[in-house]
Amino acid sequence: MFLSEAYTFQSFLFGYIIGAALLFMLNRFFTERFYLYPIYKVIILLLIFIRELILSNIDIVKLVYRPKPDFEPGIFELPIEVTKDWEITLLANLITLTPGTLTVAISDDRKRFFIHAMHIDNKEESIDEIKNTFEKAIMEVTQ
Repeated sequence: MFLSEAYTFQSFLFGYIIGAALLFMLNRFFTERFYLYPIYKVIILLLIFIRELILSNIDIVKLVYRPKPDFEPGIFELPIEVTKDWEITLLANLITLTPGTLTVAISDDRKRFFIHAMHIDNKEESIDEIKNTFEKAIMEVTQ
């Protein structure tokens, strides 16, 4: 930006991209990870949420429009590994925003969620699905 003597958004953006590319190429000489890496992981988390949102909507529509619906609603306990307040809040909200599931309560020790699901075939499968999608993606963003 200073070399071109033009203080426009385009010159700022071009200079930022060049600087970020240089930092990325020189990243192996630094002990810290590349500073744009968490942004990449946030985008991945957002894409995972959108995918889960679409898939759960399809599952709910299939359940509701069956001639003889056979729901198996229930509440199950989900052990969580996230520890920070905002991570717990984000995980609870992602679970609640996904159709068919609702975070009912958090244990006093903040190590478990109690989740109500509209249809539970297998509790262990539901637990693994949440842990391998949302919780794993949140932990990758923060670590």
